[in-house]
Amino acid sequence: MNAVLPIAPDGDVVETSFTVEGMKCAGCIAKIEDGLGRVPGVASARVNFTTHRVRIQHHHLAEDALQSAIGALGFTGHAFVGESDSAARSESRALVLALAVAGFAAMNVMLLSVAIWSGAEGPTRTLFHWLSAMIALPTIVFAGRPFFSSAWSALRHGRTNMDVPISIGVTLTAAMSLYETATGGRDAYFDGAVMLLFFLLAGRFLDSAMRAKAQDGVAALMRRVPTDALVLRPDGTTQWRAASDIAPGMKVLVAAGERIGVDGVVETGSSDVDRSLVTGESVPEPALPGSQVLAGTINLTAPLTIRTTAAGESTAIADIARLMEVASQGKSRYVRIADRASRLYAPAVHTLALLSFAGWMIAGAGVHHSMMIAVAVLIITCPCALGLAVPIAQVVAAGSLLRAGVLIKDGSALERLASADTVLLDKTGTVTLARIEPLAGIPQDPLERGALLWLAQSSRHPLSRALAASLERDAVLPVPLTHLVEHPGLGMEARLGTRTVRLGRPDWVDGIETVTDAVTAAFAMSGSSAHVIIFGDTPRADAPAAIARLRDLGFVPQLVSGDAEPVVRALAKRLGIVGRARMSPADKGRAIEELQASGRHVLMVGDGLNDGPALKTAHVAMAPSSGSDVGQLAADLVFFGDRLMPVPVAIVAARRTMAVVRQNFALAIGYNVLAVPLAIGGLVTPLIAALAMSGSSLLVVANALRLRGAAR
Repeated sequence: MNAVLPIAPDGDVVETSFTVEGMKCAGCIAKIEDGLGRVPGVASARVNFTTHRVRIQHHHLAEDALQSAIGALGFTGHAFVGESDSAARSESRALVLALAVAGFAAMNVMLLSVAIWSGAEGPTRTLFHWLSAMIALPTIVFAGRPFFSSAWSALRHGRTNMDVPISIGVTLTAAMSLYETATGGRDAYFDGAVMLLFFLLAGRFLDSAMRAKAQDGVAALMRRVPTDALVLRPDGTTQWRAASDIAPGMKVLVAAGERIGVDGVVETGSSDVDRSLVTGESVPEPALPGSQVLAGTINLTAPLTIRTTAAGESTAIADIARLMEVASQGKSRYVRIADRASRLYAPAVHTLALLSFAGWMIAGAGVHHSMMIAVAVLIITCPCALGLAVPIAQVVAAGSLLRAGVLIKDGSALERLASADTVLLDKTGTVTLARIEPLAGIPQDPLERGALLWLAQSSRHPLSRALAASLERDAVLPVPLTHLVEHPGLGMEARLGTRTVRLGRPDWVDGIETVTDAVTAAFAMSGSSAHVIIFGDTPRADAPAAIARLRDLGFVPQLVSGDAEPVVRALAKRLGIVGRARMSPADKGRAIEELQASGRHVLMVGDGLNDGPALKTAHVAMAPSSGSDVGQLAADLVFFGDRLMPVPVAIVAARRTMAVVRQNFALAIGYNVLAVPLAIGGLVTPLIAALAMSGSSLLVVANALRLRGAAR
């Protein structure tokens, strides 16, 4: 994907994507979007917090000018250059190293602190303080860099974030501990500073890992498209060319079993094409001269010559990738509860600590005593309980959901799922199992059944495989046939003695014209009547119960599918819900946008590539583990097994989780209301403040543990 992409026919407006370093919270989103929006020549700027990228629509501004504008806001921007961009990987590696150092140091400092807590006095206590300082101070300098650099960047540009009080608290705690150690004081708090850094780094790493995982969806999608194709030259020779070098009008040869690398129209050949990557439907479609085919689909049964209509970044699958990227920006704008709280929390903490220091200085307490009180205020108001309020509830609920067969991939997924009020369900692979099975029409005569099994076992066609599996489950024994011939795009033909046996398209087998939109094949043995075999995918066994449960939770489920109208209508009627058929990926995305524009919060449940843009556009998304890797990467939650009930189970768990989160915030705020006046009044030492801060965190953790049975 190029850094600069034209987005307007007249070329007046272009779009540039930058990877942005230094974004830590929701306040950064507003800072970047508002700041860039005021730059002359910038039409709009949209931040994707998940991928740490900003897309800037502008009137042909120089890339350096845009990069400087980002820098002026206190962030570092680099032109996005697709999958080669390694900023996220570098950040994760740095966080892992800092986390490892902090963890190792915390264990050793805590071990040394045991001697002090056990009553060591005089020179012995001072020695252990110095040993702790020798371990803790280099660790704080190294492992605290992610917070220090973020805080310094924010302050240098006249703003604040959650890293500012963290950095001040850690720095002052270390400084006062060093002073106490140097002057022979009784208390030092190196262990508290290092432990705080360790837990904060763990949370920062988990957030970074989730963001990196979220970026894999589009990359996984584009890896499904061949990077080159075999071009047929006008003189009859062939040449492999990169997809980006193939122009419309060029002819491409695609062998049976290969993925198609371009969008185009079939010139010669007759085959079947697996379009499941694009449509989500597992039944292959015939590809005849004049048929349109898309990049990323699989040519199954015979060679094709295709006249190219689009290649590279112009293909339909590339358009879907762009839809997924743009749609994810809308989801990334969702502001988490903790981020909203941090906007007011940081300046409030600074003000309290500063006023405490100033007040005690005015009262004549002296610099040392006033500083100790200010440090106690910073420690006792350290945002540990506030920071734990959301993640600890999410972790406990995630464990409960995992035991129930649901994997949470995004840290904010439960918060968004709890507020969902509309659910859209994909058909194939979601409400159904995407396993094609013969439903009717299989002959009952043992000879015909044996001959049918022999033909089905001899073909790689998906319908033949489904038919063979069904007959094998019924313990049918194959009847050997001779003169076996496969007619590409039509079916299989063989001989049983003097009789001709065929399995394939109904019009080829016996001139049968089907009048139904159902998936069919025909089997005929000369001298006997032909049999039309009807195929279909059946709903998940618990689909009716799951949909009834969704109704009990206040939802009105809707079925959305790219399948034919009669098929979708029949399934929707069977389940008692509304069904919408023949929906393209863009149609599903637009349907969700319309619902969300009317104030609805949409939960999209889908599995395939054709659901990718819808999964990204929706307020929150779920996918079955049996679905495509693209669908799983695009979704916020993944459920396992052949049941649909995990969907309503996850909704109930999400609602319970957010209730506990609100309770945790009440506990954290209540703790501060009680403890802060004591610290400001000089009634709390830094050690007691550290213990009180830890106690508030433990209280939040204990409350969150009630979610162990949330997924019931």
